[in-house]
Amino acid sequence: MIHAVTYDSLSAQVAPHLPLLAALRKTRNVTRAAELLGIPQPTVSRRLAALANALGAPLTVPDGRGIRLTRAADLLAEAAERGLAALDTGVRLAREEVSPESGHVVLGFLHLLGRSLVPSLLRGHRARYPGVRFTLVQGSRQEMIDRLVAGELDLALLAPLPSVPGLASAGLVDEEILLSVPAGHPLAGRRSVRVSELADEEFVLLEQGYGVRTLTDELCTAAGFTPRIAFEGQESDTVRGLVAAGLGVALLPRFGPGSPAGVAEVPLSPRPYRTIGLAWRAEEPMTPAVNGFRDHVLAGV
Repeated sequence: MIHAVTYDSLSAQVAPHLPLLAALRKTRNVTRAAELLGIPQPTVSRRLAALANALGAPLTVPDGRGIRLTRAADLLAEAAERGLAALDTGVRLAREEVSPESGHVVLGFLHLLGRSLVPSLLRGHRARYPGVRFTLVQGSRQEMIDRLVAGELDLALLAPLPSVPGLASAGLVDEEILLSVPAGHPLAGRRSVRVSELADEEFVLLEQGYGVRTLTDELCTAAGFTPRIAFEGQESDTVRGLVAAGLGVALLPRFGPGSPAGVAEVPLSPRPYRTIGLAWRAEEPMTPAVNGFRDHVLAGV
């Protein structure tokens, strides 16, 4: 019981300063931490001294022009970040339980899905719940997975579906991957092309971390070659533009609606597909707004 009381007393002293510990872990600088929290630097220094006295050990040591957290302080700061994330979730749950129609959803998705899928899903949901606010975050598949695991996203639209501990997902639609070549390319008029026929072509690829890039690498490896990379990009529209300029070929989902200017899309044989799906953290409670949007998305499956 003596230890429990001691820990409870220390926890009570640390709890009000969780934002300070998290800010120091992020900035590694007392001045920037003070600016981030909107409080005077002397106040930060006094609070650090009080915490160090309560803990019985220093929290920081000088490191160049900044500071470095001690091992003890880093453990506390890491716990502070987890605690603040849990508290933020609790506050959102409480507020949206009272008013679920005015909640907030942070949705991550791949650049390729911003053309039609994401606008269509948002339009349908907003017709029923116009007060729900969305923050939209785009990036590579790996970036979206990392941010979802870290709690920075509520939901993420990904392809292919992730196999990551702590995440759950559901498939929405299978999307065919096609060969994109310049309109005047010898393969442009073909009814289908085998990936092995592309061994001598130069490729325009999305960067590492994008799902289509991973699929391209896997298809080329299975066909017995490594793609010769002419250019790498972060958006499919840029990749298609480079293909249209005659700078290489690419494997991409169908453009739609319509046809991309200067690019011919040719089916591959056999036809590869990727599954687009929705992912979320499996063990964490959802706010009513997030749960409502997830249900809306999955209802269309």
